[in-house]
Amino acid sequence: MRILKIGVVGLVIVMVSACSSSRRVLSNGEIDQKLSAKQLIKENAKRDAAFKTLQAKVKIDIIQDLKEASYSVNLRMEKDKTIWISATLGLARAMITPDRVQFYDKINNQYFDGNYQLLSDLLGIDLDYNKVQNLLIGEPLFNLKESNYTVSTNEKSYILQPKDQSSLLELFLLFNPSHFKMDSQQLSQPLKRRILQIDYLNYQDVEKEILPQNIKIIAVEDAEELNINLEYKSVSVNEELRFPFNIPSGFEEIILDDVK
Repeated sequence: MRILKIGVVGLVIVMVSACSSSRRVLSNGEIDQKLSAKQLIKENAKRDAAFKTLQAKVKIDIIQDLKEASYSVNLRMEKDKTIWISATLGLARAMITPDRVQFYDKINNQYFDGNYQLLSDLLGIDLDYNKVQNLLIGEPLFNLKESNYTVSTNEKSYILQPKDQSSLLELFLLFNPSHFKMDSQQLSQPLKRRILQIDYLNYQDVEKEILPQNIKIIAVEDAEELNINLEYKSVSVNEELRFPFNIPSGFEEIILDDVK
């Protein structure tokens, strides 16, 4: 992963929802010390997103090397099929599908058309469409049914972790006791000195869907750190959406063969 290059795909991998007519979800649930790991996983699965489509306006603040940048983007999603992101006036646009990652930038006349290896290398974990989608809607990156987990607690959250943590990738998943959605997803690669932390600061209820309202992403490698803060201005679900995407002719292809 190269932190300096994560900014290139910050537009591609981070967004979700919010709405003036939505209702903020309060996080005042009490911890049940007797709740088992299997029960926690079951409760979380009950809250899986059921929407067919999602549309939102998102404000993104990126802080890196003491430099700050802000962007406003439109997000459209057809669950399990397409994630579409467009900057103001269509100056940059991205489309992610289960087998493809594409984006173009009209300011620099460049485009990228490839697979998930780019995003996987940048974040240091094996990504696919489901993981990217789950990151955006506050669901676990990993299938919790595929491993054995143990549960503990802190003062605010349930903490789920693999029964046998890997020395290559340590994983901690924090769940909110009010609605059993994610409070935080924390991944560490000690040998490579990498950390990825995704904090879901607030949730909202939109037509009975519990969706993130504010997300903070921290990516660290060695002494480099990238912070991405998301503020979701508006959201609607289950509307009919279009996903226009055509790479303009004459653009130069972005070749990131030195991504590590």
